[in-house]
Amino acid sequence: MTQEAQETQSVLTPEVKAMIGVEGELVESWGTVDVEYLRRFTQAVMDPDPRYWDVDFAKTTHYGEVIVPPIMVSYMTGRIRPDQDDAITKAFQENPMSDGIGNVERPGALPEIPTHLVRTLNAGNEIEIFQYPSIGDVIFFQNRYHDIRERVGRDGKAFLIITREVTYTNQNKAVLCITRQSSIRR
Repeated sequence: MTQEAQETQSVLTPEVKAMIGVEGELVESWGTVDVEYLRRFTQAVMDPDPRYWDVDFAKTTHYGEVIVPPIMVSYMTGRIRPDQDDAITKAFQENPMSDGIGNVERPGALPEIPTHLVRTLNAGNEIEIFQYPSIGDVIFFQNRYHDIRERVGRDGKAFLIITREVTYTNQNKAVLCITRQSSIRR
């Protein structure tokens, strides 16, 4: 096969297409939405909105209670129980050149996309908000391959745009938010 034919060969194989809709296991985050984590999160993102901490003020708002930034739940999923091994530490022990992202075994992870393309670039993130989490909520999350598309770059080589969706729910199965992270695989 010539170099030119290799460059324009499709990378959206039937095996790759079959990954669309594949879900990871439903995972319960460790711990609940609590006031201390909320305080640290809002300080870290430098958002002093009194709806996040002032109970009296929050009672006068549309929500009637202290609310939690919806994106906070995506950070809660990284919490690990004290008796659980840290996946990032394990990745560095196995490979000191690890980037702390790839080859890190996390709960609810999706299977790898069966492709020879190895370079990964961020292609954007979005969040769809349905309901604010409440103090005391238990958070559950589930990953899913939402979409996989093929494009051809200016260099004539095909690449993939992979969109992974994470649905966050509470103990009542109410959807809190859905995040979508797109990446380019070259």
